[in-house]
Amino acid sequence: MKFKAFLTQDGVHLLDKRFLPALDKLGRICHVYLTPDHAMFLQNLLGGDGVQSVAQFNKDVLFRDYRISSQNAGRIAFAVDVALLHRALRSALTIQAQARDDTAAIQIKLVKKLPAGSRDPAPFLTFETKGRVSAVVQDVPISKPLPRDDVQQLQSALEAAQDLPQTLVQVQDLAQLQSLVDRLRNVGDLLTVAITQYGDLHLQVSTSLITVGSEFRRLRVLGLRADPPIGDRTLSAPTRTEMAIQKGEGLSVQVSLKHLAKSLQCHLAKPDCAFYGIAPQGACLTVIFQFFIPGTRLTDKSISFYCRLPVLDPGSGP
Repeated sequence: MKFKAFLTQDGVHLLDKRFLPALDKLGRICHVYLTPDHAMFLQNLLGGDGVQSVAQFNKDVLFRDYRISSQNAGRIAFAVDVALLHRALRSALTIQAQARDDTAAIQIKLVKKLPAGSRDPAPFLTFETKGRVSAVVQDVPISKPLPRDDVQQLQSALEAAQDLPQTLVQVQDLAQLQSLVDRLRNVGDLLTVAITQYGDLHLQVSTSLITVGSEFRRLRVLGLRADPPIGDRTLSAPTRTEMAIQKGEGLSVQVSLKHLAKSLQCHLAKPDCAFYGIAPQGACLTVIFQFFIPGTRLTDKSISFYCRLPVLDPGSGP
């Protein structure tokens, strides 16, 4: 089992300034999953009741001279502390800057070393900052690489997480949504989320004393869409939502406000917009972040980032 590669400048920027800060907010531990074509950072896919997240990159976005081999079709997966990984990358960048060497490059590779005071070698992800005349090495402790069965389980969970909701609505102003969620957290802990095929996103928190909600209307819809009923503008948001659900043109689920607030920390990855959808039978709330090719409005298909929030109530809908 072997892996080594040099980080590209774009890869360093994406990880250091955007994705590792976002992943650190989502959870302390993530699985790094490397294949011949992709590098992925996965959280909570193998268990736990927290927010599941998947950040996937084409290998050429992050790396050059990418070399990987294993007895499992060139696939390697291991767990790592996100904060330690980010700290090692930042240190490597500092060393690179101090070297004042235009040839200095950051190479990462999997190694086994004998830790101080131990008789058994342990796995590490090593960052080696290499210049003309010197190299500085930093070791990040990782779990033992996952055995074949666990890698297959991880792959199966990844494939299941890629199933898209039938209807997705686009939210461009994530700052506005963040502000709303911050206010709702002062009211209660459980959030009811409803999404309709008309492009409506309805958020509501209820307690025994008060009900507070807000609605985003006529959002862009991907997937199944429907024309809103005539005269629905005169109806209240809860009434419109209930009618949509009864007609099979909407779904509603209940999620933890804490989980939604945590997923909104993904804005640290600087997506250009986000899509929200509810899986069939209300299995989960899915958030898909979209990235554009710089200077265009075209989707950057080399990067994908999405979250799945566990549902606290089976929800309602067809």
